[in-house]
Amino acid sequence: MSGSAISPPADRDRLLPPLVAEDFGLEFRVVARGGTRRGIRLERAFWTSLKQMAENRKCTIGMLIEEIAESHANTGNLTSAIRVACMRGLADENLTLQRLASIKTINAILVACPSPAFALSSSKKILTFNAPFQQLVRRQLPAAPNEDTRHDLKLALDLHVADIFARLEANGETPVATGFVIGAGDRRYRGQLNAVRAPVVEPELLMAFVFGG
Repeated sequence: MSGSAISPPADRDRLLPPLVAEDFGLEFRVVARGGTRRGIRLERAFWTSLKQMAENRKCTIGMLIEEIAESHANTGNLTSAIRVACMRGLADENLTLQRLASIKTINAILVACPSPAFALSSSKKILTFNAPFQQLVRRQLPAAPNEDTRHDLKLALDLHVADIFARLEANGETPVATGFVIGAGDRRYRGQLNAVRAPVVEPELLMAFVFGG
């Protein structure tokens, strides 16, 4: 076995975000609530978590700690109870976000939109669309009499998908306008759309809203 050191994984290979040394530092605070003062020593990462939880719940850190202390009076270790409460709180919030950030949410947004709209992958594949978009395709690119849908539908954008994502990133997620062409057989339809980032992490998707032609 060689004595060479093992290199840390590259950022793209990480399974977890990198640990920050400052998060490990213990910090002592006195928290007062309802006439009760508690001296608590926790890692800074947990104080940050408590602050975020308090802001989300529109309460104070003292109110959270009081509730944790009352709920776990028999454990005899308040700091452990706080750490577990932080982990459970973050896990619950993450689960809620996962439910919101899903293709179901995208479908609901598209269905609620009265104008033609669709979700587009980074490879320009249309993953889902609403009824007005389907009606637009049927009206502008009619299929053969015995066909209900156009399986040969092609889409082209004036801007590259990668450029649209870059502009969204640079401009604070302000919608990006671009022209597009959809075609089937020998027919073509040109229009305009606004593109925004879909509320999902993976895969990276765009939501496109047609506003002119």
